[in-house]
Amino acid sequence: MSSIEKPAVSELSIPVLWGEIRGEVWGPDHGRPVLCLHGWADNCGTFNSLIPLLPKECRYVAVDLPGHGRSSHRPPGVFYSFPTYVADVRRVVDGLQWTKFSIVGHSMGGNVAAMFSALYPEMVDALVLLDAYGFLPADPKEVFKVMKQGMDDMIQFEKKTGERKRVYTYEKAVERLSAANPSLSEQSLHILLERGLVQVEGAGVEFSRDLRINFKNVVRIPLEQSLEMQLRIQASVLVILADKGFGATFPESDHQKRISALLQGYRDRNHTVVTVTGNHHVHLNDPEVVAPLVSDFLRTKVLTQLLPA
Repeated sequence: MSSIEKPAVSELSIPVLWGEIRGEVWGPDHGRPVLCLHGWADNCGTFNSLIPLLPKECRYVAVDLPGHGRSSHRPPGVFYSFPTYVADVRRVVDGLQWTKFSIVGHSMGGNVAAMFSALYPEMVDALVLLDAYGFLPADPKEVFKVMKQGMDDMIQFEKKTGERKRVYTYEKAVERLSAANPSLSEQSLHILLERGLVQVEGAGVEFSRDLRINFKNVVRIPLEQSLEMQLRIQASVLVILADKGFGATFPESDHQKRISALLQGYRDRNHTVVTVTGNHHVHLNDPEVVAPLVSDFLRTKVLTQLLPA
C-alpha cells in the first residue's frame, strides 16, 4: 500500500482511574463512529489490515482493552471479566463523547460488544461479530468449578509478588505467539507484536499483556440469561463465522447446542449469520474475505440511514 493510499492513523489515550486505555484512530474527524474490539490476548492491531478496506466515511477507534497491548493493567486484586470490559467500553465512549455508534468485535471483543449492546441498546446501531457468537453460555454444572478456579488462580498469583515475566528475543517471541496462536499468518504475528511487546532494558522483550488475563473468567452466565440479553440488543447484527474458526474447537455436543440456540436467536430476529472460508483470525490474515461483508453491512444499516430523504 502506498503512503498516499494509507489512511492516517493516530494514537488514542483515554485516562482511567488506574492509568489509561490506549488505541488507534482511523478516518475523518466527523466520520460515522465505529468502535473495534479485539479478541482475548490480542490487541487493536488485529484490525490493521481490515480497517483500510472498510468505508472511508467512518471513523474507526480500535482500542487495546485493559491488560492488553499498550493499555494499563487492572489494579492489583481486580479480576478480568466481560462485565468489567463492558464498563471499560462505556468509559471509552464517554471519553470520546459518542452517544450513537457501531461496534465491530472479534472473538472475546464480540462478546463484550454484544453484552454492551444489550445493556446500552440505545447507543449501538450496528454490531458486527467476527468469529464470535456474542455470548459464551456456560454449562450450569461447570460454573462453580470455574469460578473457584479463577479465584484460586488469582490468590496464588498474588503470593508470587516480585516474579518477573519471561524475557525473549524478538524471534523467540514470534515463535511463542505462533505456538499459542497457530491460526496467525507470519505477517499477522508481526502486526500483533507491534503493540504486544515491550522492550526490557538490555535484556530483550516481554509480552505487554497482563498475566492475569489467563485466569478463568469468574463471571459466567448460562444460556437462558444469554438469550435474554440477546433479545435486548436493538442494533442490526451481522455474525461472520469462520469455517475453521472458534466453533471447530468445541466438539462436545452440549456446547454446540447452546451455540446453535444463540445463532437461531439471531436468525429469528432477522439478523444475518454467514460463514466464510478461513480460521479464527481470518479478518486479520485474509481481510479481503471479510471486508466486503462488513462494508456492505455498514453502508446498508448505518451510512445510508444518514442520507437526507
